[in-house]
Amino acid sequence: MTRYAAVLLCLSLAMPVMPAMAKDKAAGASDGVQVDEMSAWRKLVPEEKLESMAQAQYAALTRQASTKGALAPENHPQVQRLRAIAKRIIPEATRWNQRAAQWKWEVNLIGSKEINAFCMPGGKIAFFSGLLNELKLTDDEIAIVMGHEIAHALREHGRERMAKQGATNIGAKIASFGLSAVFGIHPSVTDTVTGFGANLMTLSFSRSDETEADLVGLDIAARAGFDPRAGVALWQKMGIVSKNAPPQWFSTHPAGKNRIAEIRKHLPEVLPLYAKAKGEAVEALPPYQSNVKAIAPVR
Repeated sequence: MTRYAAVLLCLSLAMPVMPAMAKDKAAGASDGVQVDEMSAWRKLVPEEKLESMAQAQYAALTRQASTKGALAPENHPQVQRLRAIAKRIIPEATRWNQRAAQWKWEVNLIGSKEINAFCMPGGKIAFFSGLLNELKLTDDEIAIVMGHEIAHALREHGRERMAKQGATNIGAKIASFGLSAVFGIHPSVTDTVTGFGANLMTLSFSRSDETEADLVGLDIAARAGFDPRAGVALWQKMGIVSKNAPPQWFSTHPAGKNRIAEIRKHLPEVLPLYAKAKGEAVEALPPYQSNVKAIAPVR
């Protein structure tokens, strides 16, 4: 057997762990944004197990934050603000995932300079105070962030990513073993090469997920009566505070300019939803009032 034939054999052994998976029927509605169907990859990870893991991790996080005095109390104005916004957004969630009606939603604020927020599977939401303070977020902008993070959970991106990562790791290990045996390269070297390839593959999933979460988040926020044009202002602010962001290829998020362009492209699909929620005609909507000029880069 030649070396090249052996390499092909190694790759063929790796391929079965990464099957071409069918996609499920798309969720959502006939109006608003339209996105691709959810990948059937996610079915390789039981949803109950993932939600249980998320609940345990969220409980550990909030418990640790509380111990350090970083978990904002129930009567904190920003906690009440976040929960009031969530109360309007959450009813729109089941449009994208019926299972969301069974979730035990939680919303908490953690005192940290980190500019971040997340929604774990099962509806476990956390905002970091740095996001609210550094970006001086309006209610509409908070709704866009919250809708985006909730969309990740609704579209089961974490579940899909775990399934793909597991398959990719198995394939990488098989390929690494084969390359080491054929070329006499030490396994640590081939592990590094195949591991880097696996990471890049995972990043490609994440960038796609981010774009989808942006669009679904806009849809959810607009239906709840929050101005989707806030998405443009939000990412303008993010561009200001993150001047030293890594190149797009290595980033888990699309670059700001690309993201803003995509949001603007889909505004005609979500502005009617916002106008309907406000009881107004689209053409009667006033301009979005942004405070972008008040934002400064983080030092």
